[in-house]
Amino acid sequence: MTLDQVETLIKASFEQMRARYNGNSVFDEWAVISLADNRARVLVYSGPRKEGFKQNFAADSAALRTALLAGEHPVGDFEFNRQGTGTGFEAFMRLSPDLYLICNNTVQSMDAIAANPSWIQAQVPFVDLSERVRVDPVTA
Repeated sequence: MTLDQVETLIKASFEQMRARYNGNSVFDEWAVISLADNRARVLVYSGPRKEGFKQNFAADSAALRTALLAGEHPVGDFEFNRQGTGTGFEAFMRLSPDLYLICNNTVQSMDAIAANPSWIQAQVPFVDLSERVRVDPVTA
């Protein structure tokens, strides 16, 4: 799939997550990034702090950096940082060999999000997105 197609799918998935999470955002910030040539580039961004996201990427990705840079996750797989707080990233999903979806809640930690009973149902659209990407990886 194309970058535009995955952007549309991400937006739809996050809206479905919001609907299942009592109308609240699970992730209020997300970005599609490229890690080609060992350099992080933001291709698509949605959230409250576009410049802050770029400027603080290294610090905000610290908890997930080892897994993110290892590149061992197959396309469609994801990982969560349960203790992330503030602007520290809560999750990523591999969209292609070089592209990743970064997910963040700038207010709550993943532990706080998961403590809400609505989290169980809110995960369904996220997993559906993962399966769509697994079948049809993003081509840049």
